[in-house]
Amino acid sequence: MPDPTAPKLDRRLLARLGGVLAPYKGWVALAVLLTVAVAALGPLRPKLVQVAIDQHVVAGDGEGLLRIVGLLSLVLLIEAALSFGMVYITQWVGQNTLHDLRGRVFRHIVDQRLQFFDRTPIGRLITRTTSDIEALNDLLSAGIVTIIGDFGRLIFIGAFMLALDFELGLIALAVMPFMLAATEFFRRRMRDAYRETRAQVARMNAFLQEHISGMKVVQLFNRETEEQRRFEGVNHDHRVAQIRTVFWFALFWPVVDVLASVALGLVIWFGGTEAMREAVTIGTLVAFIQYVRMFFEPVRNLSDQLNTLQGALAGSERVFDLLDDDQRLPVLARPAQLPEPARGRIEFRDVSFAYERLPDAAGDGAEPDWNWVLRDVSFVVEPGQTIALVGATGSGKTTIISLLLRFYDIQEGTILVDDVDIRTLHPGELRRHVGLVLQDVFLFAGSVEENLTLGDPRRRDDEVREAARLVGADRFIERLPEGYQYDVGERGGTLSQGQRQLLAFVRALVYDPRVLVLDEATSSVDTETEEAVQHAVEVLMEGRSAVVVAHRLSTIQHADQILVMHRGQVRERGTHQELLGQGGLYRRLYELQFIEERAAA
Repeated sequence: MPDPTAPKLDRRLLARLGGVLAPYKGWVALAVLLTVAVAALGPLRPKLVQVAIDQHVVAGDGEGLLRIVGLLSLVLLIEAALSFGMVYITQWVGQNTLHDLRGRVFRHIVDQRLQFFDRTPIGRLITRTTSDIEALNDLLSAGIVTIIGDFGRLIFIGAFMLALDFELGLIALAVMPFMLAATEFFRRRMRDAYRETRAQVARMNAFLQEHISGMKVVQLFNRETEEQRRFEGVNHDHRVAQIRTVFWFALFWPVVDVLASVALGLVIWFGGTEAMREAVTIGTLVAFIQYVRMFFEPVRNLSDQLNTLQGALAGSERVFDLLDDDQRLPVLARPAQLPEPARGRIEFRDVSFAYERLPDAAGDGAEPDWNWVLRDVSFVVEPGQTIALVGATGSGKTTIISLLLRFYDIQEGTILVDDVDIRTLHPGELRRHVGLVLQDVFLFAGSVEENLTLGDPRRRDDEVREAARLVGADRFIERLPEGYQYDVGERGGTLSQGQRQLLAFVRALVYDPRVLVLDEATSSVDTETEEAVQHAVEVLMEGRSAVVVAHRLSTIQHADQILVMHRGQVRERGTHQELLGQGGLYRRLYELQFIEERAAA
């Protein structure tokens, strides 16, 4: 059943699309003016033909006929010139508008908090930024102006017909109520069909992105046949949605043709009868036949534009839904600033955090409690100190790092950097003082140097090379075919995991942070490389604070303080020797790891 709110929704979307075009309203106005001029010139041609027949051909006036032919040629030349200007301007406006909209969508995406990406499939975001915006191309490039022009042509042609012969004009326009009813009927159904098509495109893109990224897992577990079967299901749903749009459009087109043929038949029958009684001239009848053909040409165009409009509205609806889904971290109008130079003091004060709430199991409508991941976590890292976080998987170690960088906002407690609540800082101000190295390193397609500087022109070559030397990455970089200009490929696929981790460590150090955060940063490097990294860490930690998440306890024995996490709480804290002496969780972890290492040896 058609959506009864669709017309209102159309107007809202068209108003927002008008807002997208607002920066180019002067050019749009010029394009509309040219379009109206073209629409006004078109109906002159049948009128000139009527004059040529009735006033010159019938009278045998060759000189007058030549003047009409010259005037007709001039009208065609002017119409062609105006059409060129209209097409060029509308395409120029459309491409600039799409450029602006893509930039706006990408800026919106990069500004969102990480929870937004946790819940939104990457393929869906890619669809919004590419194919959904591309669906607006025809509409913004020519569609809106063309629709205005076609409506203008209809008005001008109708006015010319009524002025030429009012009774015959009414006969020609008699089918218009049926045309309007058919247009509204098909518009509603095509809108629903296009909405479903865009949803299926997003679903297919999400499936492809996820499975191509995880192809190693698919092949490792011999899931090729099963995933192919699942893709066939997605592909089938996409085909069904597309065929549904084709069905309604294919049905609409012949309906328009039948109504146009009915109008033409009525004109020929009634006008021919009147011409035989000499109540209508032959020139008038010929002009009316041309007018009817011309009249239904923009109607056919409008049916095609309706197809474009429905696809564009379905795409724009999804793009604007994305823009309306704003999950950015709240930032104060006048955010605080860290002292210069920053000292790097970190304090967690009674911090509790949950990614989401618990389900409402009671069903009483009361707001459910949080599903706590951290509970009442407190610790202090003084400037120059190193604190290590250890514990079983899921104990909250990586969550602490995410909260320190304000990837998420806490529900309870306070996180301070240099005695400033990080919620009062702009995220950029906080993060420029923190260097982060993750276990799962992400490298962008491009050169080694581009990945180390991230395109920041303030990072000098000597700074990059010095950081690489301190980490020990310079040895393998200089052995690459083009050294620092070597292309690492998509996601750094041409490098080993250990090499990617070393580059991530260099990348963090290039920015000379006051705080270093290492999340299992040495888990995938060999012993020789680990020794080089540990030596670099000892040099670089001087005067800097460091938070280290470690699985291999041998890498954090010299930390100033070790926090043992268990089920989101700090259960033990102290130095390596102090924790061993307590005989608690840390000692058990240490002994288990020692046994595993001896067994592996």
